[in-house]
Amino acid sequence: MADSTPSQPDRGVFQPRPDRQLVTDWVYEEIRGAIVDLRLAPGAPLREAAIATQLGVSKTPVREALGRLQQEGLVEATSFKGAVVSDYSERDLQEIYELRELLEGAAVRAAATDANDETLAALRDVIDRSRAARDAGDLAGLAELLGRFDQIVFEQVANVRIRSLIETLRAHLTRIGKLTEEIPGRVEASVEEHAAIVEAIARGDGDEAERAIREHIASVRGDQLAGMRAHEVGS
Repeated sequence: MADSTPSQPDRGVFQPRPDRQLVTDWVYEEIRGAIVDLRLAPGAPLREAAIATQLGVSKTPVREALGRLQQEGLVEATSFKGAVVSDYSERDLQEIYELRELLEGAAVRAAATDANDETLAALRDVIDRSRAARDAGDLAGLAELLGRFDQIVFEQVANVRIRSLIETLRAHLTRIGKLTEEIPGRVEASVEEHAAIVEAIARGDGDEAERAIREHIASVRGDQLAGMRAHEVGS
């Protein structure tokens, strides 16, 4: 007698759903994660029926997730392809980094005012471990540590609306970083730029902390714009 149990869908770029997680939130997080991690590349079509089949859900939570992601700028609607994963132009990059300067400047100011000994110790530990990872050539570990640095700083922001904007922005920055991660020396240079930010925070100097993070952001923006142009020329 044949087994009547339905076969599991081929989930492709997606992960299994935890039993206790709401379907709509899970679908949103799965699609968002696949976009940010480049498992879904810029320009990839996002067909509701195909995604619903891969995830084993109805089209309704997929449609709702795509709507949320369109509001965040990670998905765009086209007249000929329907929903697709968004890409970045140079103008997009400039605008994202302008917003980054404003939001992260506010974050390090808050840290300089409110950071306690535990927070400072955590930031200095990240810097120490980042230098060790840099010296060992562990670029993947280094990138993870620098992401942890950002998380610690952002936790100092009490304004929930600013934190929400920062979280949306971080999705774009993570994705842009992955698109241009082969830029020689970029991640390594970030270590000492972050170290300068920590020392300003430790002194309670909000002006200097903001100046240091703006310099860091300008450096990253310059490298990533150069990397984007080089990629366009080579493609």
